[in-house]
Amino acid sequence: MVDSDKTTRRDVVKGAAAMGAVGLAGCSGGGDGGDGGDGSGDVTVTIGGTSTGSSTQAAGQALARAASQHSDFLNISVQETQGWTANLYAYDNGDIPAMGVDNNSLSKALNEEGPFAEDPVETLPDQGFLFTSLQIHWVGLEGSDVESVADLREGGYTIYPIQPGFGTRLLTEEILKEAGMWEPNEILNVDTGDIPGAVEEGRVDALCLYGANGVNLSGWCQEVDVRSGGGLNLLEVDDEFRQVIEDHPGAILEEIEPYGYEQEVTAYTDTMTTWSLAGQWAFSPDIPARATEEICRLAIEHEDTLRESDPTTLEYSPEAMTQTVISDIDIHAGVANFFEDNDVWDDSWSRGDE
Repeated sequence: MVDSDKTTRRDVVKGAAAMGAVGLAGCSGGGDGGDGGDGSGDVTVTIGGTSTGSSTQAAGQALARAASQHSDFLNISVQETQGWTANLYAYDNGDIPAMGVDNNSLSKALNEEGPFAEDPVETLPDQGFLFTSLQIHWVGLEGSDVESVADLREGGYTIYPIQPGFGTRLLTEEILKEAGMWEPNEILNVDTGDIPGAVEEGRVDALCLYGANGVNLSGWCQEVDVRSGGGLNLLEVDDEFRQVIEDHPGAILEEIEPYGYEQEVTAYTDTMTTWSLAGQWAFSPDIPARATEEICRLAIEHEDTLRESDPTTLEYSPEAMTQTVISDIDIHAGVANFFEDNDVWDDSWSRGDE
């Protein structure tokens, strides 16, 4: 079995260096030369946005567009990285100052569990706000004889549980191991940019894809859809697998109508059963409060601009933005200001340093 189920610091640094992520500054002065800390000068925030074609990359580019069009001091740069889980290692190494990250990875890092048990991080970013919910689900390829998750328990197939380093991969890996689907099958570990080719060539039998906010598939998943030659179908999910999802603290069970596919994917079931994962923006406390407060403002006031760039943009509200708050991790000062100003602050939460 080809298996690399641990995201190590060495792997993350190697991947980040290959993508040019190492050595980025989070906030840089502009205009009058100020760094933004005292309210003067332009501020540039560099966000670790995971891979090309990912939902995080799309959401980050949408924020960058909104900042360019609607802010008089904030610039946003989106950097390719290795994924949500990997972003926490990159942040700890000083390679990125802001990121998209999922709550499952954050919780694992906080409690030194999962990949962080043997390779913990020393520092965590301050929390930001919810920006997406990814609905992960199974599809099988025609000709693979995989029609249900029960087939995968029997084993002998090649499966793709998403790119190593992704937060969606970490959650998926945990669920598949608990469901008894990991060990009996061969795990294909390739980047999201390579999986459409593997699907087209018939080198995988079943894979996990995801859509964002019930609107559309992530970019790389759309490419899989296109290059599958009309050969994808949702897998039938039994009660045992549903129970595994329900019992996992980092996942949300959803059963919804299929969306985002250019082909009919309902040969075996007409329901998309998902283990959904929420993602949030997170920020270094070194980033000025006014910058993250401005990012919150852009999300609320310029949702149309965001959606023009990223059609899967979340329907923002102050209440919705708080749904990813983990009480044991500080909330960035600027985000805390925004929550307070919009009457959604909870006194049990902790404010990060300004």
